[in-house]
Amino acid sequence: MQINQWIPAAHRGDAIGDSARRVRQLLRSMGHGSEIYALTIDNDMRGEVLPFEDDRARDGDITVFHFAIPSPMTAAFGSLSRGRVLQYHNVTPARFFAPYDPGVFRLAALGRREVATLAASTDLALGDSEFNRRELEAMGFARTAVMPIAVDTARVTSPPAHPALERILCDGLTNFLFVGRIVPNKRIEDIILLAEHFKRYTDARYRFIVVGRTDGIPRYYAAVRALIGRFEMLPERFLFPGVVSDWELATYYRTASVYISMSEHEGFCVPLLEAMHLGCPIVAYAATAVPETLDGAGLLFGEKDHPVIAEAIHHLVTTPALREAIVRGQRERVRAFSPEAVAARFKTALAEVLA
Repeated sequence: MQINQWIPAAHRGDAIGDSARRVRQLLRSMGHGSEIYALTIDNDMRGEVLPFEDDRARDGDITVFHFAIPSPMTAAFGSLSRGRVLQYHNVTPARFFAPYDPGVFRLAALGRREVATLAASTDLALGDSEFNRRELEAMGFARTAVMPIAVDTARVTSPPAHPALERILCDGLTNFLFVGRIVPNKRIEDIILLAEHFKRYTDARYRFIVVGRTDGIPRYYAAVRALIGRFEMLPERFLFPGVVSDWELATYYRTASVYISMSEHEGFCVPLLEAMHLGCPIVAYAATAVPETLDGAGLLFGEKDHPVIAEAIHHLVTTPALREAIVRGQRERVRAFSPEAVAARFKTALAEVLA
């Protein structure tokens, strides 16, 4: 049987593309033919991923369409006559972008309308979290299930030590880490507010590190930097290294005392899984899919009471027993996302399509 996957873009290190490649490996190990097709492909991935213009992209007995943004793939998927499986990775609500970028606002609004048009022409719709599955159900998809994203955690667990970067980061300051694009739904401004309370009332020896693209919404990134200036914070206490190598990313996780997420919209949140794998205790706002991904692991809070959260992370940093207990719980949680567990879930979903 030929089971193909469609992704909007093939970029090295992209969570959706990485997941598709792991699923392809699984399918081939099960004896199926499987290829990945994309609209845009980075040069270093040509040959590994095929162009969507290839006629064979539409020849699969089953086609798994990874939906994340509006694209010509949507209409093409809807026109298929068989084996149509939608993997929904969520679309950030447009309201987050309204104050900063009307173009992205329109794209997000269009994306949410576009995915709903596939409700009548999809054989099985998969959300990579129960939160996403419920959204699919609300949009009218009849057959839904949960298929967790297949995360390649080896990219952050296998790199060796990075002595040069470690010397910079291990200088006596307490490192707090967030990984993700610097866009409005991630609420980086709440991290800045948290830093202000931490500096003023708890401990002045801190460093906040935000790893991720800074060019997604330039006006938002400028507002974040302006807020740091308004509070007259030392700019060297806030690192925005942008997109980094896996080697560097692993070092940021390993040297962080706490991983902090103030995000208000996540369909799954891959960095939480990476932090758990690397033993970095998590403090997170309980929004959208975050409680589900953690499922009792880490330290969740339901209100953004910045002084209370600042005190909590200080207690976590200075209390080894608490830190060890949280890390132990996180290690238990990541078992649910092991390659074996994800493979079993995918085989169940595949059997449902075949039935």
